[in-house]
Amino acid sequence: MADDPPVAAVVFDYGGVLTTPVRQSIAAWLEHDGIEPASFSRTLKAWLGRRAPEGTPIHLLETGELPVAEFERLFAAELVRLNGTPVDPVGVLDRFFAGLRPEPRMYALAEELRACGVRVALLSNSWGNDYPRERLESLFDPVVISGEVGLRKPLPTIFELTLDRLGLAAAQVVFVDDAEPNVVGARAVGMRAVLHTDPAATRAALAQLHQASSARGRSPLGPAPTAVRDDMTPPRGE
Repeated sequence: MADDPPVAAVVFDYGGVLTTPVRQSIAAWLEHDGIEPASFSRTLKAWLGRRAPEGTPIHLLETGELPVAEFERLFAAELVRLNGTPVDPVGVLDRFFAGLRPEPRMYALAEELRACGVRVALLSNSWGNDYPRERLESLFDPVVISGEVGLRKPLPTIFELTLDRLGLAAAQVVFVDDAEPNVVGARAVGMRAVLHTDPAATRAALAQLHQASSARGRSPLGPAPTAVRDDMTPPRGE
């Protein structure tokens, strides 16, 4: 909008935004481990759904209060295999996220934003803190990981912490996430937000926001480059 201040920073989610879609990795894991999809959907809804009570195993994993091994034990116990045998809890999260790959178009977008004077930051709910830290910390500042700060999206406190570390007002910052509850949470504290569906749509949305708030009336973000880097190891996080 015309009354919005210029975009000073863009905060990116990790899994599903800077990586390939999480749903693709989940589908591959369900097939590989022979998991009954309904048992996974039921558990995810009970632990992460809109009506889930605070303090579920996923919430506690994301805030770092529940060790990964204990979460894996609880998670595997809720799942059902198609052949009736128990799910092996050891390494179940590694298998869950094994299909994720870096999304080079989103890293290129972040690099372009920074090159044109817009700060870029990372805000991720962690399911185990397995991140390519050197790469992330060379590009994003700050890097806010839920399990390291004891807070989680979509609660307002983690957005407020990120804004404090940026030293910016909420209206100056755009948040990008592939989960609608997190986008709603960011908007609730006054941030602008983009629901990520694919790199091209997010690039277009950020260009529009940047143009609308720019004194020059245009955005330096052009079409995606034809060649981008894809040199990172498979990641984990959301």
